Amino acid sequence: MNLRIALAGKGGTGKTTIAALLCRSLQARKIKPILAVDADPNSCLADKLGLNVERTVGAIREELRANPNAKPAAISKNEWIERQINESLVEAQGLDLLAMGRQEGPDCYCFINNLLREYLGKIGRQYQAVVIDNEAGLEHLSRRTDGRVDIMLVICQPTLSGAKTAVRIMELVRTLQLDIGGCHLVMNQCEGRLSADLAAQFERTGLENLAMIPADPAIADYDVSGRSVNDLPANSPAVAAVDDLVAKLLERSTV
Repeated sequence: MNLRIALAGKGGTGKTTIAALLCRSLQARKIKPILAVDADPNSCLADKLGLNVERTVGAIREELRANPNAKPAAISKNEWIERQINESLVEAQGLDLLAMGRQEGPDCYCFINNLLREYLGKIGRQYQAVVIDNEAGLEHLSRRTDGRVDIMLVICQPTLSGAKTAVRIMELVRTLQLDIGGCHLVMNQCEGRLSADLAAQFERTGLENLAMIPADPAIADYDVSGRSVNDLPANSPAVAAVDDLVAKLLERSTV
């Protein structure tokens, strides 16, 4: 198996928590190793997974911009950057984490972004699953940094604003003709069925609503205390809902 899952959605929808819970569920099903990609500069995926990031891809980009001659003469720029990215991986039991970090400078990063896409395509084949937590908005989709994706989960809260964002994401996916195997809606902090009017707004995306993740007080408590989602009890409503989601994704996956 080589499954690539990307998460998209606006800020504050709980993408990062769901990404971490996806990793937890996949590991519980003995699907490993897993590569978790924190592609959100404002995200805390490492914290959610109980890991510590010392160096990001953004830092590598800035180092290259500040000193383009830093690489040894004996290797190509591509090889040097790949080596730096490899060294920035955070390794854990059955899971590695790659943090994208922030782009600070005003320069064009097309070369680095293209290299990163190639790198993810190459390194991704070494893992049974890749989970990509995208930044809020549509930047990584428009830059195509994620490369090939088997499943994209559009994370929304059950609101009109959430529906409008999901529609815009799908418009961009179709306009750019992104290499995505299948897209699905996931409703976060959702209790019960949607009203008919709200359901009609989400139907404009053309996507199936694959999961409703209930509000879980333990998630908020763990956020405050900075604890990993791996410490959540097995009877956590959010853990159970994401585990059901993973079961559906694996049933539908043909990779």
